[in-house]
Amino acid sequence: MPRRVTRTPAAETLPAGVDGPDLEKVGAVVGDLDPNGNLIAVLQRLQQEFGYLPEPVIDELARLSGVPASRIYGVITFYAQFSTTPSGRHRVCVCHGTACHVAGAGRITEALEQELHVEDGGTTEDMEFTLDSVACMGACSQAPVMRIDDETYGNLTADQTRAIVRKLMSELGVEPREPGAAAGPAAGDGGAR
Repeated sequence: MPRRVTRTPAAETLPAGVDGPDLEKVGAVVGDLDPNGNLIAVLQRLQQEFGYLPEPVIDELARLSGVPASRIYGVITFYAQFSTTPSGRHRVCVCHGTACHVAGAGRITEALEQELHVEDGGTTEDMEFTLDSVACMGACSQAPVMRIDDETYGNLTADQTRAIVRKLMSELGVEPREPGAAAGPAAGDGGAR
Protein backbone atom coordinates (compact mmCIF):
# COMPACT_ATOMS: atom_id res chain seq x y z
CA MET A 1 0.00 0.00 0.00
CA PRO A 2 1.54 3.37 -0.96
CA ARG A 3 2.25 5.88 1.76
CA ARG A 4 0.10 8.95 1.91
CA VAL A 5 2.08 12.14 2.21
CA THR A 6 0.24 15.21 3.36
CA ARG A 7 1.81 18.26 1.83
CA THR A 8 1.17 21.64 3.33
CA PRO A 9 1.70 24.91 1.53
CA ALA A 10 5.03 26.58 2.30
CA ALA A 11 3.23 29.61 3.75
CA GLU A 12 1.93 27.48 6.62
CA THR A 13 5.36 26.36 7.84
CA LEU A 14 5.78 29.45 10.06
CA PRO A 15 3.19 31.48 11.97
CA ALA A 16 2.32 34.84 10.42
CA GLY A 17 4.70 37.63 11.41
CA VAL A 18 7.48 35.28 12.53
CA ASP A 19 10.78 35.58 10.71
CA GLY A 20 12.50 32.32 10.01
CA PRO A 21 15.04 30.70 7.76
CA ASP A 22 15.02 31.44 4.04
CA LEU A 23 13.12 28.40 2.83
CA GLU A 24 14.00 29.10 -0.80
CA LYS A 25 17.45 27.73 0.07
CA VAL A 26 15.82 24.38 0.85
CA GLY A 27 14.34 24.32 -2.65
CA ALA A 28 17.75 25.03 -4.16
CA VAL A 29 19.34 22.14 -2.26
CA VAL A 30 16.49 19.77 -3.16
CA GLY A 31 16.93 20.84 -6.80
CA ASP A 32 20.64 19.92 -6.66
CA LEU A 33 20.35 16.64 -4.75
CA ASP A 34 17.68 13.95 -4.68
CA PRO A 35 16.53 13.63 -1.03
CA ASN A 36 15.09 10.19 -1.75
CA GLY A 37 18.53 8.82 -2.56
CA ASN A 38 20.85 11.30 -0.84
CA LEU A 39 19.02 12.33 2.33
CA ILE A 40 22.20 12.50 4.43
CA ALA A 41 23.95 14.67 1.84
CA VAL A 42 20.88 16.94 1.65
CA LEU A 43 20.81 17.29 5.45
CA GLN A 44 24.55 18.00 5.54
CA ARG A 45 24.15 20.74 2.95
CA LEU A 46 21.15 22.25 4.75
CA GLN A 47 22.97 22.21 8.08
CA GLN A 48 25.95 23.90 6.44
CA GLU A 49 23.60 26.52 5.00
CA PHE A 50 21.62 27.24 8.19
CA GLY A 51 24.11 26.22 10.91
CA TYR A 52 21.59 23.70 12.25
CA LEU A 53 18.36 22.05 11.11
CA PRO A 54 15.39 24.10 12.34
CA GLU A 55 11.87 22.69 12.21
CA PRO A 56 10.67 24.91 9.33
CA VAL A 57 13.57 23.65 7.20
CA ILE A 58 12.69 20.03 7.93
CA ASP A 59 9.02 20.69 7.19
CA GLU A 60 9.91 22.36 3.89
CA LEU A 61 12.25 19.50 2.96
CA ALA A 62 9.45 17.01 3.66
CA ARG A 63 6.97 19.08 1.65
CA LEU A 64 9.25 19.48 -1.37
CA SER A 65 10.66 15.98 -1.45
CA GLY A 66 7.77 13.82 -0.31
CA VAL A 67 10.07 12.22 2.29
CA PRO A 68 8.07 11.96 5.53
CA ALA A 69 9.27 14.32 8.27
CA SER A 70 9.40 11.33 10.64
CA ARG A 71 11.99 9.67 8.37
CA ILE A 72 14.00 12.89 8.17
CA TYR A 73 13.97 13.27 11.98
CA GLY A 74 14.94 9.62 12.29
CA VAL A 75 18.11 10.31 10.31
CA ILE A 76 18.81 13.57 12.17
CA THR A 77 18.52 11.95 15.60
CA PHE A 78 20.52 8.87 14.60
CA TYR A 79 23.63 10.71 13.40
CA ALA A 80 25.53 12.87 15.90
CA GLN A 81 26.67 15.24 13.13
CA PHE A 82 23.20 16.80 12.92
CA SER A 83 21.72 19.33 15.32
CA THR A 84 18.21 20.73 15.64
CA THR A 85 19.33 23.57 17.91
CA PRO A 86 21.46 26.55 16.94
CA SER A 87 25.15 26.20 17.63
CA GLY A 88 27.88 28.76 17.95
CA ARG A 89 30.17 29.87 15.15
CA HIS A 90 32.99 28.01 16.90
CA ARG A 91 32.61 24.48 18.24
CA VAL A 92 34.72 23.59 21.24
CA CYS A 93 34.89 19.83 21.91
CA VAL A 94 36.56 18.20 24.88
CA CYS A 95 37.47 14.55 24.65
CA HIS A 96 36.15 12.50 27.56
CA GLY A 97 37.38 9.11 26.35
CA THR A 98 39.11 6.91 28.90
CA ALA A 99 42.64 8.29 28.45
CA CYS A 100 41.45 11.91 28.50
CA HIS A 101 39.13 11.27 31.43
CA VAL A 102 41.97 9.82 33.48
CA ALA A 103 44.29 12.67 32.42
CA GLY A 104 41.88 15.37 33.61
CA ALA A 105 39.30 16.11 30.90
CA GLY A 106 36.88 17.17 33.62
CA ARG A 107 39.21 20.02 34.61
CA ILE A 108 39.47 21.11 30.96
CA THR A 109 35.68 21.18 30.58
CA GLU A 110 35.31 23.03 33.88
CA ALA A 111 37.87 25.66 32.78
CA LEU A 112 35.99 26.14 29.51
CA GLU A 113 32.64 26.42 31.28
CA GLN A 114 34.11 29.12 33.54
CA GLU A 115 35.89 30.97 30.74
CA LEU A 116 33.01 30.88 28.24
CA HIS A 117 30.21 31.07 30.84
CA VAL A 118 28.30 28.21 29.28
CA GLU A 119 27.47 24.74 30.47
CA ASP A 120 28.73 21.65 28.68
CA GLY A 121 26.37 20.95 25.79
CA GLY A 122 25.33 24.60 25.52
CA THR A 123 25.95 27.62 23.35
CA THR A 124 27.04 31.06 24.54
CA GLU A 125 24.39 33.77 24.44
CA ASP A 126 26.32 35.64 21.73
CA MET A 127 26.27 32.46 19.57
CA GLU A 128 30.08 32.48 19.29
CA PHE A 129 30.86 29.17 21.03
CA THR A 130 29.23 25.78 21.56
CA LEU A 131 30.86 23.56 24.18
CA ASP A 132 30.49 19.78 23.83
CA SER A 133 31.98 16.70 25.41
CA VAL A 134 32.74 13.90 22.97
CA ALA A 135 33.55 10.24 23.50
CA CYS A 136 36.96 10.04 21.81
CA MET A 137 39.04 12.07 19.40
CA GLY A 138 41.59 9.36 18.73
CA ALA A 139 44.48 11.36 20.16
CA CYS A 140 44.94 9.37 23.36
CA SER A 141 48.71 9.87 23.50
CA GLN A 142 48.08 13.63 23.88
CA ALA A 143 45.43 13.37 26.63
CA PRO A 144 43.65 15.47 27.69
CA VAL A 145 42.62 16.86 24.31
CA MET A 146 40.24 19.55 23.06
CA ARG A 147 39.38 20.72 19.58
CA ILE A 148 38.25 24.20 18.58
CA ASP A 149 36.81 24.04 15.09
CA ASP A 150 39.52 22.14 13.14
CA GLU A 151 42.42 22.83 15.53
CA THR A 152 43.34 20.14 18.08
CA TYR A 153 45.17 20.93 21.33
CA GLY A 154 46.74 18.22 23.47
CA ASN A 155 48.50 17.63 26.79
CA LEU A 156 46.39 20.42 28.25
CA THR A 157 46.14 21.89 31.70
CA ALA A 158 43.24 24.06 32.85
CA ASP A 159 45.47 27.16 32.71
CA GLN A 160 46.62 26.38 29.15
CA THR A 161 43.00 25.88 28.14
CA ARG A 162 42.03 29.27 29.56
CA ALA A 163 44.94 30.94 27.74
CA ILE A 164 43.98 29.32 24.41
CA VAL A 165 40.36 30.44 24.71
CA ARG A 166 41.31 33.96 25.81
CA LYS A 167 43.67 34.30 22.85
CA LEU A 168 40.99 33.08 20.44
CA MET A 169 38.43 35.47 21.92
CA SER A 170 40.90 38.33 21.53
CA GLU A 171 41.58 37.39 17.89
CA LEU A 172 37.84 37.26 17.21
CA GLY A 173 37.21 40.57 18.95
CA VAL A 174 34.87 38.84 21.41
CA GLU A 175 34.56 40.53 24.78
CA PRO A 176 35.99 38.42 27.61
CA ARG A 177 33.38 37.08 29.99
CA GLU A 178 33.31 38.68 33.43
CA PRO A 179 35.42 36.74 35.95
CA GLY A 180 33.38 35.07 38.63
CA ALA A 181 30.10 35.39 36.69
CA ALA A 182 28.06 32.26 36.84
CA ALA A 183 27.44 30.35 33.65
CA GLY A 184 24.10 31.43 32.27
CA PRO A 185 21.51 29.05 30.93
CA ALA A 186 22.65 27.27 27.82
CA ALA A 187 21.15 28.55 24.59
CA GLY A 188 20.71 24.96 23.45
CA ASP A 189 21.01 21.46 24.74
CA GLY A 190 23.52 20.44 22.10
CA GLY A 191 20.82 19.34 19.69
CA ALA A 192 19.96 15.88 18.54
CA ARG A 193 23.03 13.85 19.30
